[in-house]
Amino acid sequence: MTTQSTSPATLADLEQTQDFIRRHIGPNAEQTQAMLADIGAESVDDLINEIVPNDIRLTQLPNIEESKTEVKALSDLKVVASQNQVNTSYIGLGYYPTLTPNVILRNVLENPGWYTAYTPYQPEIAQGRLESLLNYQQMCIDLTGLDLASASLLDEGTAAAEAMALAKRVSKNKKSNLFFIAEDVFPQTISVVKQRADMFGFDVVIAPAADVENHDVFGALLQYPSATGEITDIRELIANVHAKKGIVAVAADIMSLVLLKSPGELGADAVIGSSQRFGVPMGYGGPHAAFFTTSDKYKRSLPGRIIGVSKDTRDNPALRMAMQTREQHIRREKANSNICTAQVLLANMAAFYAVYHGPKGLKVIAERIHRFTDILCLGTATKGLQALHANYFDTLTFNIDSEQKQAIVARALAANVNLRTDVENQLSVSLDETTTREAVSTLFDILLGEGHGLDVADLDAKIIACGHSSIPAELIRQDEILTHPVFNSYHSETEMLRYIKKLENKDLALNHSMISLGSCTMKLNATAQMIPVSWPEFANMHPFAPIDQAQGYKQMIDELGKWLVELTGYDDISMQPNSGAQGEYAGLIAIHKYHESRGDSHRNICLIPSSAHGTNPASAQMVGMKVVVVDCDKQGNVDMDDLRAKASELADNLSCIMITYPSTHGVYETTIAEICDVVHQYGGQVYLDGANMNAQVGLTSPGHIGADVSHLNLHKTFAIPHGGGGPGMGPIGVKAHLSPFLPDHPLVNITEGNEANGAVSAAPFGSAGILCISYLYCALLGKQGVTDATKYAITNANYLAKKLSQHYPILYTGDNGRVAHECIIDLRPLKAESGITEVDMAKRLMDYGFHAPTMSFPVAGTFMIEPTESESKVELDRFIEAMVSIREEVRKVESGEWSADNNPLHNAPHTLADITGEWDRAYSIAEAVFPVPAVAQDKFWPTVNRIDDVYGDRNLICSCPSVDTYKD
Repeated sequence: MTTQSTSPATLADLEQTQDFIRRHIGPNAEQTQAMLADIGAESVDDLINEIVPNDIRLTQLPNIEESKTEVKALSDLKVVASQNQVNTSYIGLGYYPTLTPNVILRNVLENPGWYTAYTPYQPEIAQGRLESLLNYQQMCIDLTGLDLASASLLDEGTAAAEAMALAKRVSKNKKSNLFFIAEDVFPQTISVVKQRADMFGFDVVIAPAADVENHDVFGALLQYPSATGEITDIRELIANVHAKKGIVAVAADIMSLVLLKSPGELGADAVIGSSQRFGVPMGYGGPHAAFFTTSDKYKRSLPGRIIGVSKDTRDNPALRMAMQTREQHIRREKANSNICTAQVLLANMAAFYAVYHGPKGLKVIAERIHRFTDILCLGTATKGLQALHANYFDTLTFNIDSEQKQAIVARALAANVNLRTDVENQLSVSLDETTTREAVSTLFDILLGEGHGLDVADLDAKIIACGHSSIPAELIRQDEILTHPVFNSYHSETEMLRYIKKLENKDLALNHSMISLGSCTMKLNATAQMIPVSWPEFANMHPFAPIDQAQGYKQMIDELGKWLVELTGYDDISMQPNSGAQGEYAGLIAIHKYHESRGDSHRNICLIPSSAHGTNPASAQMVGMKVVVVDCDKQGNVDMDDLRAKASELADNLSCIMITYPSTHGVYETTIAEICDVVHQYGGQVYLDGANMNAQVGLTSPGHIGADVSHLNLHKTFAIPHGGGGPGMGPIGVKAHLSPFLPDHPLVNITEGNEANGAVSAAPFGSAGILCISYLYCALLGKQGVTDATKYAITNANYLAKKLSQHYPILYTGDNGRVAHECIIDLRPLKAESGITEVDMAKRLMDYGFHAPTMSFPVAGTFMIEPTESESKVELDRFIEAMVSIREEVRKVESGEWSADNNPLHNAPHTLADITGEWDRAYSIAEAVFPVPAVAQDKFWPTVNRIDDVYGDRNLICSCPSVDTYKD
């Protein structure tokens, strides 16, 4: 008998089929050589050596693991996840177990058609998610009783802080600098709001809610129901604040509002909260969509994004982002907030949850939660354990001595149950939609000990017989909610599945084609990286669970943190910021507190190059800094003479510089190390914006360059998907001297010695539930793969720049004519010659099946293009073909063959409605909708024609339009 031997080379070839690196990086070896030939470089490494300044290059691969196969990486992470002990949670405080309908779990959360889409800056190809977000806004408006809702914020704590800022902007009590927080607001919310108030220079008082009448305030924050579960009539408190011309924000539980009178009806000016318990897993703190509603008169001060109803060129209703579109980039330090990431994917899940259950289904869920709470309250009371409050929705609080509390907690842990225990001699129990009869019986055993003799059914019968109500009659909701047809039409799974699919079909996402958005880095979100998000070990963990129950999370977060420290060249990292904007904010707070600790609290000048990322000035003003702009030269580089002059002139008060690297102009500035030296020379710190880390990882790092702090957009470089405009994560890396000033948390201490630091997000580790995506990104690629990803991001960008330079001017290049990982093409000359605008070209790209690159940022009248490393030469060539074809179309307008107002660019995008009606245009149907042969093979049809932005802003409608408007 003979055996066939396998040589090592053959075995290596076989193993190569499992190699993730070649799955992630688009161009294969043959495509790479063809691209290099066009670029004019011998090899990828030679190209990189030309582009990245030698004085900032790393000399060896980063010290992280070798790459793993998908099977191995998932298997290893499963072992890590198994260390999490997922107890039944009754902790509450804004986070609750929930039942995600499977039709939503599989077809939204786990569907790349929903999670790989980008922010709907091009609304004609985003009508599906815009409709879902409009449903979300309508849901929030109905439940809170106010006029206007945003399309979600980052979390409840952030929303409360934004409500305080809104109150200061619109309050007529201009002489007051005091903000009141009721002491029964969630503790994590108090911490986030206090931190924000400190940075704004607001005074804060935290006291019993009834004390608000004793203070002259510009605003107040109340919780409804309270953190201990109490329902109180807050009308008089609100009236007292209004009498002093103050503004009242109410933090409300969204599920309780199904049964309770709305805060808007009680007089609230703004209502905030989390929509997490509408079908979104806890995920150890996130991501979750916060809601924010307010009165119509405050619409110009509302933070975040608003989806509005406008019309297209055929006068059909069409949706778009209203007013707030890219506000941070346009208004900069005058923006309402620095938040440019919402929680769109999670807001969509909550909206679909409301659509699926409808008003009747939600009422059944809310009443069931409340009934079980009544049963628990009655049962414990009959045995002598009296709840603190007579009026409640889902939460009971008990005052007990320490010995009794210790015994109860021991019984709870033995039964794999967590209660709220952070307040001395007190514990609370919050029920939810997953609570069952058996669970209530177990709670009786825990709270009372065995042998109590209580029966859930008997207690239920007693409650029915006596007509007991723990919700005051005057606070029971009387008005109808969710009356719009969308909430009353899709209650079978078949109908729901089709509705989700119908909306998905209206949206262009990464599962259709490349999204070449400069600065936004729309790269592959690998399926293997997404899988653990839904694992119960990660999805069902409460963020305030005892740390010894979250050892799997701790190991994953610690390992990811170690890798990110290595990749950034820093000494420490905080995972708390749950968006890039929050990361900027947290990093600037660390700088502020560092100066303060040295007696330099007067240092408040922030230098920002004119090329910097648009959110930078907005973040700087949020920490009380004054922005001074540093000029750039004609090549897009920081003007070193201007920098030295301003740093010297402002030396006594210089706090920091905020700089993006490579620059937002798409160039590796050769003076970056010198910039750091100049700022340090005059006592400042260097904040290096991590937006463009996809051009650094493995080749250089912020810490190596000389920066002191950076945030990382995990939804860019580290592959967390954009989700149609969120979620994101923005952890910050810092040098050792800034480590003592990283954020902490009031309920889960993160770092010994940082306990006095406030929180910037509601959960201790931000949106921890999606950190497994970036963890697997690093584990799958390893040290070689993350470095290759950077190299190919640069290679692909230079290939695009080289090919497009034959047709469009490249606005900025380095000294050697190369670009970094993105390039800017200048469309202004075409506009001057033809009248065709950058908007026309962006809309025309939709007819070719592409999302437009970043438009008019950082330079008006341009496209900023970033292909990322994930796109193959085939897809790059398809995009190049589209751009070249569009350039030829512009020439036909320039020559007069097509008139300025009767050409396919001016009329783009084209829909089925265009070609099924009368055709009277100067170009053919084929030229309109099949401009190149590739489009005909796989046509993506926009569902609306070009949307009228001006009409939408002048006629602001941010709730669901009547169903009659859709009849045609």
